[in-house]
Amino acid sequence: MTTEPQSRRTRIVATLGPATDAPGMLEQIIADGVDVVRLNLSHGQPDDHRARAAAVRVAAASAGREVGILADLQGPKIRIEKFANGPIELVNGASFVLDCRPDAPAGNDQRVGVSYYGLPNDVHAGDVLLLDDGLLALTVLEVVGAEVRCQVLIGGRLSDRKGLNRQGGGLSVTALSDKDKADIKLAAEIGADFLAVSFVRSADDMHQARRLLHEAGGNASLVSKIERADAIPVLGEIIDASDVVMVARGDLGVEIGDAELPGLQKKIIRESVQRNRAVITATQMLQSMVYAPIPTRAEVLDVANAVIDGTDAVMLSQETAAGAHPDKAVQAMVRICLGAERQFEPKDDLTTAGHRLDRTDQAIALAAMLVAKQLGVRAIIALTESGATAQWLSRYRTAVPIYALSPFDDARRRMLVLRDVKPVEFNHAGQNLAASARAAVQLLFDQGKLSEGDRVVVTHGDHVGLGGGTNTLKLLAVGTGGMVESLRDL
Repeated sequence: MTTEPQSRRTRIVATLGPATDAPGMLEQIIADGVDVVRLNLSHGQPDDHRARAAAVRVAAASAGREVGILADLQGPKIRIEKFANGPIELVNGASFVLDCRPDAPAGNDQRVGVSYYGLPNDVHAGDVLLLDDGLLALTVLEVVGAEVRCQVLIGGRLSDRKGLNRQGGGLSVTALSDKDKADIKLAAEIGADFLAVSFVRSADDMHQARRLLHEAGGNASLVSKIERADAIPVLGEIIDASDVVMVARGDLGVEIGDAELPGLQKKIIRESVQRNRAVITATQMLQSMVYAPIPTRAEVLDVANAVIDGTDAVMLSQETAAGAHPDKAVQAMVRICLGAERQFEPKDDLTTAGHRLDRTDQAIALAAMLVAKQLGVRAIIALTESGATAQWLSRYRTAVPIYALSPFDDARRRMLVLRDVKPVEFNHAGQNLAASARAAVQLLFDQGKLSEGDRVVVTHGDHVGLGGGTNTLKLLAVGTGGMVESLRDL
């Protein structure tokens, strides 16, 4: 059997920013194990993102690795406007007005403007409004014209442009702003592999984003960020309309409350996997490492629990974008993922895994996993054009590595958020099916991923070179020098 070094199964996403612009830092975090980099379009100028995307492609090619790019739309985050004389102090019990007019004057300790002018139509007396990720709270007393008149429930320091949420959700702002529509064109221009849509409320939001992306010439996988309470009642529809789901725990935790967040995170991970979608867990995973060189024990447990629950990827945000130790944050994430994966127990009975099964390639994926579990298979090899078969295979959580062989760079990069999947460049043009299977096994043998005597499952379609047609499963053995042997006696 192969004695390949331990390989991490969970993917790591890292956000780029000023900290990763330091000389050599991008190359270092890629060497440390980052699979996908995130461009946060909420900050910076288009040329900043163009430059970082180009740098990623160069650094990945130099390292001989596949690295995906995720462009993250800002979304219509509701914020207060600026204060005339710097931060103010809200005092418990004091009156405070949210002024929802385009021409609202600069704020003071009695009032401040709000970026969302429809707020007076969405709130009523008794509602609780949360500021600065829930650190401050206001109770709505009354709505008079464009003014939302409040009383300070939880006071503290309040500075410019802090976020505003309604406890329980319910603000009717649309998912795609004019800036987002322009940034979708930017994502297509730079060849982003993933496009994250912020503050999704419905499947229609995802359909609109996909249409705009295709019109701009983009082909990225769409990521729905679950961060609004409104999304929870229609979670299944949103997942189905997405390629990837992100548990965005910042605003979500503010809207639903801290106590509800852990259980809901588990539900989103579980339902995404069952609905055959990849899932990313994000926000403040190693937040202390913005300043500290090592994570807290609580952060280690947080990341590990997400891995054990079956998340495909974990994400670093401020830790790498603006932190003091971007490389140490990535290294810590790698260690934690590997440790948690040693405790991960695959399902014993794949037939009761609860997955929907409505495509031929999904049926082949399930069959491949059943064969792999029963016969001690060393690896599953998917000859895939688009990566769809690899995605179905990765939804069945087992310990068998999945090698997804595709000739297309963009398809391989889109597979970089899939747990257990290892994309491999492989061009089988002009070969018949038998020759393609032999060549695939030989390639992995030559790379040290297979050894003589290993059993492997190979999946492919009847017509090599056509996407979406996987309908065949073969059980093969690796012979002398990587040659393929048929299995006559199991």
